[in-house]
Amino acid sequence: MSLQPLPWSGACRCGQVRLTISAPPLLTMACHCTGCQKMTSSAFSLSAAIPADGFAVTGGEPVIGGLHGASRHCFCPHCMSWMFTRPEGMDWFVNVRTAMLDNAAELPPFVETWTREKLPWATTPAAHSYEALPPDDAYEGLIKAYTAQSR
Repeated sequence: MSLQPLPWSGACRCGQVRLTISAPPLLTMACHCTGCQKMTSSAFSLSAAIPADGFAVTGGEPVIGGLHGASRHCFCPHCMSWMFTRPEGMDWFVNVRTAMLDNAAELPPFVETWTREKLPWATTPAAHSYEALPPDDAYEGLIKAYTAQSR
């Protein structure tokens, strides 16, 4: 699978908050945790881990929503679309909701997490599956494997 050339753009549902991606994803994921199910009103959330220096809000001003803790879930203040998350203690990447990107169809999940909480009928094409999160020592290999298959 080959991804379209960078930069990529995207927006919330109403278009008031816009994003630009100038670095390829490190990894794409589907999270089946009940928190993501509730925040998306769906079976799972989809995201792409984008290097922080390759991510920019280029229009509008997102607001904090969801959990108001150290991990910052960012939403459009008008349509309330969940757009991205800045995970606590991991300032080197931004977890962008792939559905916000204009090329979302090119970004199927490579990894699925929290499958022990997934709805029994929910399926994804992810190549790697974890009952919770991958162990810390698995990420380097997952990123290398994703990079190899997406370039």
